[in-house]
Amino acid sequence: MAKPDYLHFFIDPNRCIGCQACLQACTECDTHRGESMIHLEYVNRSESVQTVPVVCMHCEQPTCAEVCPADAIKRTGDGVVQSARKPRCIACGNCVVACPFGVPELYEDRQIMMKCDMCYDRTSVGKKPMCATVCPSQALFFGTREQIDQLRPLSTPVNTFQFGQQTITTQVHVMVPRRLANAAPHVDVTAAMDEQPRSRAVSLKVVSAPGSVPVDSDPFAEVEV
Repeated sequence: MAKPDYLHFFIDPNRCIGCQACLQACTECDTHRGESMIHLEYVNRSESVQTVPVVCMHCEQPTCAEVCPADAIKRTGDGVVQSARKPRCIACGNCVVACPFGVPELYEDRQIMMKCDMCYDRTSVGKKPMCATVCPSQALFFGTREQIDQLRPLSTPVNTFQFGQQTITTQVHVMVPRRLANAAPHVDVTAAMDEQPRSRAVSLKVVSAPGSVPVDSDPFAEVEV
């Protein structure tokens, strides 16, 4: 069976609370039981605890499949990009390097590439992926476009991403603020590379233990980095 056309996968990074429920649920998927195919990444760990789940985006023209010399990665008729087929995969790692979203993982002990396949055993019969069934904040949502419009009136789903001169369209949608989506038709992934780091200073104050030399007489009491 195929995934119903009216059901889509949506990611809302703003709603991720870093609980890791999706990681645990992903290990229960029948196609890769025991392994989690979701990455939970920090947006900017030096400044925030904000996390974002990273799943396979299921590109309409998957680069991972295009660079596979063994033709081991297949895209189903409904647009879901599958993990490498064991009889064909030669564990070369081309797909790992080529994926613009950094999704595929090469398991050297088994000599195969594995990744999120949108719980195809479930979504092909209209069920939600395991991760979307347990996400308490609905940062991962599987449903219709009408449902997500009602749940997120201030956001809109985007599935077009710009990497330099290359535009990639995906089956998975990312929720972005509606005002930003109206200003730009796609998400420019590499735009952040041009941002300059902000200057900052870290002041460290050393507190003396009882009975030790007073802090004021210690030349290293206050260190500024």
